[in-house]
Amino acid sequence: MIAYNWPQYVAGAATAAGCAALSGRLPAPLRTLARTGAAAAFGLLLSATAASWLVYDRSELYGYDWLEAVLPQVPAAHLVVATGLDEASDVLAARWPGSRQLTVDLYDPAVMTEGSVRRARRRVPPPPHALPGRPGALPVAAAAVDAAFLVFAAHELRRAHQRQQLFKECARVLRPGGRLIVVEHLRDGANTAVFGPGAWHFFPRAEWLRLAGRAGLSLVAERRIAGLVTAFAFTRGGA
Repeated sequence: MIAYNWPQYVAGAATAAGCAALSGRLPAPLRTLARTGAAAAFGLLLSATAASWLVYDRSELYGYDWLEAVLPQVPAAHLVVATGLDEASDVLAARWPGSRQLTVDLYDPAVMTEGSVRRARRRVPPPPHALPGRPGALPVAAAAVDAAFLVFAAHELRRAHQRQQLFKECARVLRPGGRLIVVEHLRDGANTAVFGPGAWHFFPRAEWLRLAGRAGLSLVAERRIAGLVTAFAFTRGGA
């Protein structure tokens, strides 16, 4: 998290430190306000860092043992869709060596301009077999896979129509009874408490349910991971 977002950390820490340093020159009411704001900013940086460490380094998230709760059967073929940082294909390939894996990379530098995505992509380049794609045109045949994965990927599509296109494409490539697995932080009380305004980069649970519903998919399983990440399993018609 720090490696990908270090400019924001530096800017936040510098701003908080500056407010604290200058507070002594302000009148009493403003001094108290400045010091309170600086303390809150430092606290938020610490809580966000601690939460990220807990989720990404210490929880079951990347061990994928939680997967059995939302996808009980090993898929014969599965699709991993990434939007700049692929955090799933290697682990899933090792977990299911007999499952045929397709990987699609939707990264578009003209649209995905956030520095964190560029830095993440430099540190973890896409796998050699990844195919380029667009949200509304995945290079995958209809009914080709038993499972499709969007792991911290869909929220990087900031335009609502692109998210809707992606969900419809995922529904198209699923075989009957197949499942779409969506893993995301949610814009909810728990994430807001630890990430503060940063939680507005996430989308609320209702948005993922809306996207799935409009793509003809129904929620069949849901799992909370480390109290801050939610894994959804959607399938066509609730099968």
